[in-house]
Amino acid sequence: MTAPVDDTTARLRLIRTPSIGPVSYRQLLARFGSAEAALAALPDLARRGGGGRVPEPPAVALVERERRQVEALGARLLFLGDPDYPMLLAQLDNAPAVLTVRGDLALLRRTPVALVGARNASAAACRFARTLAHDLAAEGASIVSGLARGIDTAAHDGAGTATIAVIAGGIDVAYPPENAALQERIAAHALLIAEMPPGTEPRARHFPHRNRIIAGLSLGTVVIEAAPKSGSLITARLAGEQGREVMAVPGHPSDPRAQGCNALIRDGATLIQTAADVLEQCRPIDARAAVRSPASDWGTPPPEDASDAERARIAGLLGPVPVAVDELVRQSDCAPAVVQMVLLELELAGRLERHAGGRVSQC
Repeated sequence: MTAPVDDTTARLRLIRTPSIGPVSYRQLLARFGSAEAALAALPDLARRGGGGRVPEPPAVALVERERRQVEALGARLLFLGDPDYPMLLAQLDNAPAVLTVRGDLALLRRTPVALVGARNASAAACRFARTLAHDLAAEGASIVSGLARGIDTAAHDGAGTATIAVIAGGIDVAYPPENAALQERIAAHALLIAEMPPGTEPRARHFPHRNRIIAGLSLGTVVIEAAPKSGSLITARLAGEQGREVMAVPGHPSDPRAQGCNALIRDGATLIQTAADVLEQCRPIDARAAVRSPASDWGTPPPEDASDAERARIAGLLGPVPVAVDELVRQSDCAPAVVQMVLLELELAGRLERHAGGRVSQC
């Protein structure tokens, strides 16, 4: 008889299983009560979704090796629902199920503000970012950014030890390489956060996931120089979708690097010139206003089993164009919990892709 594994190992196996993302992880725990029970249910769920393959969880030895590796790096795993998990980030429907963190978690309890911008930023913009980060840190804010070249680097430098760096790869992988010393300094004296397992080299697909964490950790996002369609504008869009403040620093119309910021301001973002402008947007008028706790039940009801007719009806509404889950609920005339279960089954079967803004599409 196989000995049961501890809950931390089971949760890590669940989130490291192919086809299981942050949304399905949360729904599986809500439906089955524990990670071990959810793992046991995967074959049946994938079969119901019509998949030809069953998601294969990693071996216990592999995730235990990851746990030892994290500990050897001086870091720790932080699971969604843990007391130290960032409250603001936990509000997101697609909040990471587990983070690898190294450094001072007390920085999460300051006023978190994201500063992002162009990698090929001008000298003037880098100087402004450095000064703004310094002034915000002096007023009790923590500066959140992505450790990229340009504005991110300037923001981390200006904030000193009051900074939080969110990286796209593993917590032991320095990217870009020239920021290796800065990354180590932040890990030792501030806070370094990664969603990917240790040893993961950053890939293009990882950066949008990192950007959602940057926006999700922060009460507001300030963009300092950004070309149209840049990653910084993705972070700003995600912040807006999450109900957070979106702010931008204006630039000269003839500079392509200012076009993104100027467009944000034209579309309603707050124009920023000083740290006081930022704090006015991010700090509540009433200091007693509290961030809602991740332990509170703000989500949808746990998924419920669906009938074959309901499965066929919901699956028939899906296509290659992403559609909001709320729209599927309306058009299928099924309970939200039933729709969530069918989508979960389809995702585990490899037939569903989730998109930002609570939208889904057929694979």
